[in-house]
Amino acid sequence: MRSRQYGADVLAGGTGRRRGGRREVPTVAAESGLVVEDSEGRFCGAVVGYEKGAVTLEDRHGKRRVFPLAPAAFLLEGQPVTLVPPAPAAPSAPANTLTASGSVAAHAAERARAKVARASRIYVEGKHDAELVEKIWGDDLRDVGVVVEYLEGIDDLPVIVRNFSPAPGRRLGVLVDHLVAGSKETKIAASVRSPDVLIVGHPFIDIWAAVRPSAVGIAAWPDVPRGQPWKEGVLYAIGWPPEVPAAWQRILRSVSSYTDLEPELLGRVEELIDFVTTPGSA
Repeated sequence: MRSRQYGADVLAGGTGRRRGGRREVPTVAAESGLVVEDSEGRFCGAVVGYEKGAVTLEDRHGKRRVFPLAPAAFLLEGQPVTLVPPAPAAPSAPANTLTASGSVAAHAAERARAKVARASRIYVEGKHDAELVEKIWGDDLRDVGVVVEYLEGIDDLPVIVRNFSPAPGRRLGVLVDHLVAGSKETKIAASVRSPDVLIVGHPFIDIWAAVRPSAVGIAAWPDVPRGQPWKEGVLYAIGWPPEVPAAWQRILRSVSSYTDLEPELLGRVEELIDFVTTPGSA
């Protein structure tokens, strides 16, 4: 409980301002915790509740009584006062929350507003790539109206790009697995040339390996001999059941934020999002 202190100009010496020969009773907001007595001095307590036209007081024994907010119905430090409704609390500013990618999330009203998808697109190689990008960057991509599609491989990338018809207002970003010197993927990517197409990639042979091993609960992604299916080889080496769809769902569930991914993937996806959302790409 607390008591409200007031300056001498209102209550000091039992004097107050007068109007028309009558003493003017000061008004005090009935804020929670304010200690007052009823005008007859029979009940003293702290304000613990307010309803329209009435205030609830609680004494030091926990007993509560409800009093109407009548003029001069209370005593504050022995002086009569009129309690008035407390000022409404100012709405608190919503706390900034982060998306899984680490960016500041749009406010709920902004997220609820329907957006028209951009003509620009981001293509990824496979379904697993698309699901991982959605899990980490989905909120960001919806906020800027960018759609992600998967290709089921990039062997036909030059034809796919031609059919997309890239232009300044219709940009295309492509994320490629295993984009390293001398790889098949690098040669295919080099055959596509357009100022409105950006092809970037990560060094991992598969998107699985872009997930940090610690997030999955293993020491490292195992090396799989050349000529052996990589995913099946990984499952055999780490002792998981040889079921690729179930293994991928297990991996995907282990990812909750950008901190669970390798930086070589993070930087490339952010680069693609920037490319397809720059002015002129809408």
